[in-house]
Amino acid sequence: MEAAFYSTSIAKPSFTLFFLGLLLLFANSVPLPDNAKTHSYDFVIRTAWADGPEFVTQCPIRPGASYTYRFTITGQEGTLWWHAHSSWLRATVYGAIIIHPKEGSSYPFPKPTRETPLLLGEWWDANPMDVIAEATRTGGSPNISDAYTINDTVIVPIGSGETNLLRVINAGLNQQLFFTVANHKLTVVGADASYLKPFTTDTIMLGPGQTTDVIITADQLPARYYIAAHAYASAQGAPFDNTTTTAVLEYKTAPCPAKGGGPIKPINATLPVFNDTATATKFTTSLRSPSKAAVPTEIDESFFSLLQAHQQGIPGVFTTDFPASPPVKFDYTGNVSQALWSPVRATKVYELKFGSQVEVVLQGTSIFTAENHPVHLHGYDFYIVAEGFGNFNRKRDTAKFNLVDPPLRNTVLGLCIVTWTFTQAGVWPWFSSSTMESGNYNH
Repeated sequence: MEAAFYSTSIAKPSFTLFFLGLLLLFANSVPLPDNAKTHSYDFVIRTAWADGPEFVTQCPIRPGASYTYRFTITGQEGTLWWHAHSSWLRATVYGAIIIHPKEGSSYPFPKPTRETPLLLGEWWDANPMDVIAEATRTGGSPNISDAYTINDTVIVPIGSGETNLLRVINAGLNQQLFFTVANHKLTVVGADASYLKPFTTDTIMLGPGQTTDVIITADQLPARYYIAAHAYASAQGAPFDNTTTTAVLEYKTAPCPAKGGGPIKPINATLPVFNDTATATKFTTSLRSPSKAAVPTEIDESFFSLLQAHQQGIPGVFTTDFPASPPVKFDYTGNVSQALWSPVRATKVYELKFGSQVEVVLQGTSIFTAENHPVHLHGYDFYIVAEGFGNFNRKRDTAKFNLVDPPLRNTVLGLCIVTWTFTQAGVWPWFSSSTMESGNYNH
């Protein structure tokens, strides 16, 4: 199977479809004025090389050139996506990747009547590369986006009584988003190409890079209903794009001019207010694996990794003193002294032993401002065993860990504890999936 990507005036998603267990050929032609590299977000492909980040695990695709990915998909079903992994080219170069059950198997829920991928994106009234270049030149923050998009503009058809599996992807650079469908319940069945224990909600929330699969049932009066998304903005005082993007869920039997009726205005959707942390938290903490999960419970303390600079004996590239815990203890979510605001430029490595069981506490801070921060790990899914607010306290909080059915994801937000088993050797980027904060980049 082949797919090509192009840079146009607005994101033109390229939906690729293939089956679990089959070999995938994914070729990317790049008639762009800039270098580019794509990242498939987030296949488990057993090797860190050709993982996508330019100048980290491979060289960028030169303008007019192409690159072929060839790998086998195993153990993942659901929705992922691919995008340029080169500065802000990701703003326009991305598409959906849909992994169906292999032949002879089925979904763990009744097969929906139809499926619709919905890519949520951010739009600037300027070249995104110019936006980030200006921010780099001045040292200021990049301009916020001017609008959000859903597949450009889309009509989602549905017949009365039908079900539609909406594969929702937040392909935006920086913003967490609330998503809803007017007058329709959303049954959540999967996220980040992993199935979930189904539950029903009015609204879902996705951070940059996250995907969520929801099923809607056409159980309302035949009409047109808005599908809508807008920002969830948790950072106090930080500017954000406060526009709303919409698509339309249209019943096949709804009155319309083509059928001799008048135009029917879509029924409005109700979204949470921009800073509704309670709704966002209720959603993320409702995610559960469909059955008992193989959560690592015995966490190892000896670590080792395979790095090219290490293998070839190249000195001065990195140091192996990346701390296992913050070297300076402070009230992470209180008033932070500005003496802690100055970072140190360094390349530090935390070495992991192959097969070790890893636990990472992701502690947000109020340096600059507190927010629900998205973090993405290449090459792995991980179990989210706990989420919360404030400062993590192991004695107090360990008892709250969900070691039975935690959700399996590749991108997470806020204060949380994640675990996984390190079974893929190499250098795997672990970084903020908010492009505004792309300096937060660990391996």
